[in-house]
Amino acid sequence: MTEIAADLQRARAGDDAAFTRLVGPLRRELHAHCYRMLGSVHDADDALQEALLRAWRGLDRFEGRASLRSWLYTVTTRVCLDAAEGRGRRALPVDLGPSSDHVVPGDVPRTDVAWLGPYPTEPDARAERREAVELAFVAALQHLPGNQRAALVLFEVLGFSAAEIAEMMKTSTASVNSALQRARRVMPAPAETSGDARVRTLASDYASALERGDADALVALLTEDVTWSMPPMPHWYRGIDAVMSFARRYPLSSCGDWRHRLTSANGQPAVASYLRSPAGGPFRGWSINVLTPRRGRIAEITSFIGPEHFPAFGLPPVVR
Repeated sequence: MTEIAADLQRARAGDDAAFTRLVGPLRRELHAHCYRMLGSVHDADDALQEALLRAWRGLDRFEGRASLRSWLYTVTTRVCLDAAEGRGRRALPVDLGPSSDHVVPGDVPRTDVAWLGPYPTEPDARAERREAVELAFVAALQHLPGNQRAALVLFEVLGFSAAEIAEMMKTSTASVNSALQRARRVMPAPAETSGDARVRTLASDYASALERGDADALVALLTEDVTWSMPPMPHWYRGIDAVMSFARRYPLSSCGDWRHRLTSANGQPAVASYLRSPAGGPFRGWSINVLTPRRGRIAEITSFIGPEHFPAFGLPPVVR
């Protein structure tokens, strides 16, 4: 009897340590699956916890015809579909309306919107893993109905066959293929990978420009059609003139002093920003800024504002 089979037998007999050993190697990828489906680290945490609880309670129903991994994905996908149906899709500011061509003073957070959130990733993750959680990809997934979202992720990202997905979702192979065809029409092309040296330094150059208040250095990093959005703030900016008008008005001048730490989010370069008010004191976690590169410059800045994002990245809430 293999070690896995022995642990499965023990887990069915009520040994929770054996169950933990079985699911341990799959927790990270199951969590990423929940994030793709739900667009939020917090929701992914809840969904994975519920999925593993259901799997633990229903382990006797695992007959071994498919792999344990396939069965756990079946359980997890159904939990995510239930959650998505009950909570609606996650959004970014670009989903709410057109960009602003002038600075919006005193922008007020929207609390009536379920916002998409950033996802911590390893900077050296393989390209296929980065693409599977790219911000544009996950944001586009949120526009799909639940069945299309699940089918696309299970097929394109996780490599399950249409027949396997049909069994997971209790539908026909023809229905899965139809869902895949419809879903592919709205999905974006993968973002540029961070293989060249210029892209790898974008995050540090961006952080340095903000800390120095150097508008010229920031301009040099941006594409002409750059966008900057700041959920939960509803307004967003497109084009170098509008973006720099906003940057000169706020982060480069009136907000206070900045400190930054480099990180990686959604398989993309990212910067954690800490802000100290003009009155002084410590630097407090302000935002996780996800940078989308294109041909060695920054094409999109998505600043997820709020200290609640920092724990998932293993970042301290305050620095000095």
